[in-house]
Amino acid sequence: MKITFLGTGTSQGIPIIGSTHPVCLSDNPKDKRLRVSVLVEWDDYCYVVDCGPDFRQQMLNAKVSKIDGVVFTHEHADHTMGLDDIRPFFFRQGDIDLYAHKRVFKALEKRFDYIFTTKAKYPGVPSVVKHEIKNKPFTLGNLEVIPIDGLHYKLQVFGFRFKDFAYLTDMKTVPDVELKKLKNLEVLVVNALREEPHISHFNLVEALEFIEKVNPKKAYLTHISHHLGFHDDVQQKLPENVFLAYDSLQITI
Repeated sequence: MKITFLGTGTSQGIPIIGSTHPVCLSDNPKDKRLRVSVLVEWDDYCYVVDCGPDFRQQMLNAKVSKIDGVVFTHEHADHTMGLDDIRPFFFRQGDIDLYAHKRVFKALEKRFDYIFTTKAKYPGVPSVVKHEIKNKPFTLGNLEVIPIDGLHYKLQVFGFRFKDFAYLTDMKTVPDVELKKLKNLEVLVVNALREEPHISHFNLVEALEFIEKVNPKKAYLTHISHHLGFHDDVQQKLPENVFLAYDSLQITI
């Protein structure tokens, strides 16, 4: 299984438009972060988790020519607003499979009504097939995927376990019953927004405490704000099995 970090930034990305913060002015490519998303590939299957505003550029950067579907963690704009850019895949492949909580589909149907409508559809608009995710295992390709149910402040959000890899973003609270789904991981990815506490995201201390509780062999931090600091400086402070993810990083499990 190959994981590509398509984007590792928070909702505004790094650099933030017009910002003079030192991290936003950094020349280090690892400090430049598109909105958060990952590509998960195994056998002949290729799935994207989340489809934010940078989706088009991420697909070009990763040279992706085919996807088997898009899986959504939740409905916030930085995770969904690239949906229109599935069009090239639709033109080549036909209807695109989407996987999401029913509440997320309601939000998508409101924002992208022209995609989901069945009446007088505009030529060139992509068509999709909806697959509702509940808090129970579901199948992608030939693989059983396990949802991890958590809270992003008060909003329900899903993380996902693919075999020995788990991807959790925009988490603030994960119930103990869900932690049982994360045993014996090779790799855990979890959000770490900044050092200061935040109402809806793990900060760095909370992320590290969560990693220690889950006890994966390796962990990667994502959904990173410029307030966390320079990539190279932060990496030096982390435990030896914890790594700061960066855009275009690839790992194989």
